[in-house]
Amino acid sequence: MKLTVDCALSNALLNLAEGGALARLLSRASVRRLDLPLEAVICSQFGLSAKPDYPIAPLAATADGLEVGDDYWLRADPAHLQLQRDSFSLSEPLPLQVQREHAALIIASLNEHFSRDGMTFMMGSSGAWYLRLATPPEIQTTLPGVALGRNVFQHMPQGAGASSWLSYLNEVQMLLHEHPVNAERESSHGAAVNSVWVSGGGVMPPAFFKQDDTDLMLGNSPLYHGLAAWSGLAIRPADPDLSRTLQSLNAECHVRLELSGQHLSDDDNFNILWDALRARKIEQLTLNLGCYETTLVATITPVNTYRFWRSSKPVSSYLI
Repeated sequence: MKLTVDCALSNALLNLAEGGALARLLSRASVRRLDLPLEAVICSQFGLSAKPDYPIAPLAATADGLEVGDDYWLRADPAHLQLQRDSFSLSEPLPLQVQREHAALIIASLNEHFSRDGMTFMMGSSGAWYLRLATPPEIQTTLPGVALGRNVFQHMPQGAGASSWLSYLNEVQMLLHEHPVNAERESSHGAAVNSVWVSGGGVMPPAFFKQDDTDLMLGNSPLYHGLAAWSGLAIRPADPDLSRTLQSLNAECHVRLELSGQHLSDDDNFNILWDALRARKIEQLTLNLGCYETTLVATITPVNTYRFWRSSKPVSSYLI
């Protein structure tokens, strides 16, 4: 079985000991560093290009129960902008977790204000937020992985429509400043939803059938399901038990797995992958490990695990 794993590295994973399973896997693998966030790498591996954005929003929205049609879509993730000494930074996590009833109230307020501008904010079945536009916005946006923790001024929309969008986003922030939902969130010591982060804009790309040897995708995100539907691939929800997942797979297949780094606090899953390689249950493992604006692509086969002369080093050292 060939296995491709897409995983965003959390801080806990980045700080794992250099003797851990992930560090050991990387030390034996062939590793390339790409100056692209993980979402961009996944899209490019599916043959998508940025025009000027990767069309993440329409692909995700159509898998999230929304009628995409021929309209232009953006993700509109609920965000918290943190005041620094002389700027605002985009706080983690993004998107913020917002109760559905609170999200519905905020979205209703946004639609009441922006309907005259040809904008419609929507929430998908997963709870993700989207923005449908009557006309293309003539902007290029920044994926969240690039902007998190950074001065947002440097990552605002660019292009011919940029000045209009800076105005729109300022209006969003003013509208949300004293929104009743935020008053309730702050009274419970939660982060205020004081902005939205737009990204991944585009129209639905023409149907495409992926030509590589991937047989099955396992994942839970709208983007994963959208990519599977668009490329004609079978998809199943990802089981949180990786051992059980590997046991259920056909030995002859090539599987692409979405592994959520947000819920990984130790090396358990990478130990499972290491053991499966050594037992030759996996004949080739490719790890796409995203860390903000960078992705490590590591490829390893069972025979590579015996490169005992390669010493392990901290995971973070591969990103320097």
